[in-house]
Amino acid sequence: MTKTIFITGGSTGIGKATAKLFAANGWTVIATMRRPEVEKELNQLPNVTLMPLDVTDREQIKETTQKALALGDIDVVFNNAGYALMGALEAISDEQLVRQMETNFLGVVRVTQAFIPYFREKKSGLFITTGSLAGLVGFPVSSMYDASKWALEGWSESLSFELNEFGIGIKTIEPGLVATEIGTGSVIASHPAYEPLLTKFLAATTPDKTVSTAEQIAEVVYEAATDGKNILRYVCGEDAKTMYAQRLAVGDEAFRAGIKQLLAGANLEF
Repeated sequence: MTKTIFITGGSTGIGKATAKLFAANGWTVIATMRRPEVEKELNQLPNVTLMPLDVTDREQIKETTQKALALGDIDVVFNNAGYALMGALEAISDEQLVRQMETNFLGVVRVTQAFIPYFREKKSGLFITTGSLAGLVGFPVSSMYDASKWALEGWSESLSFELNEFGIGIKTIEPGLVATEIGTGSVIASHPAYEPLLTKFLAATTPDKTVSTAEQIAEVVYEAATDGKNILRYVCGEDAKTMYAQRLAVGDEAFRAGIKQLLAGANLEF
């Protein structure tokens, strides 16, 4: 029997790569995005349906959920829509910080909430969320982005106990740096007082050979959807695996000291 996945943020990066991979593996895919009318690739695939969805629009979440469920059974919901807001907190406007949390955190919460009654009634279903290494480790000049991802961590872990009562799973994908459009789609709030710190951080995190591709992360999403395991977190990408292992091995304060060394231009050694 053909399975179906519902994807948010399906127009670029991990979302698009995941839609392609699942479609190639015989799944029915409902790929949502803010402007499906401009999509030129996914709309060519026979088992992919495009739907409009802005995850900050509560009414549209309800409408699109109902329309998706009217098409047939849904087995997996992949909450992927999001973007990065970078810069010092002092430089960020209230509108910017609200939009970051509305998109990255509350968008995930509201889409999940819309599907829970359906999954609960059929006593099965799986939610997968695009988290980040930035939800496990705090980085400089990214406090609101990190906050949105850390919020997802606590929310997912707590929610897992509720959902497991009804045979519903919840999993989080934790990539490090990914070579996707999120880099060019990032919002950077500038402030002259923090420009040296921002410059150092961006230089220290310049993509290199350890950066994952969107396709590699999509493979992890597929693994999470099909492995049948009750696992909450999937840390993926060599950079994320290495850095998170270091964090766990040395402890919070030694790790923070290491980040300071990195920003000072020293070799990052623990």
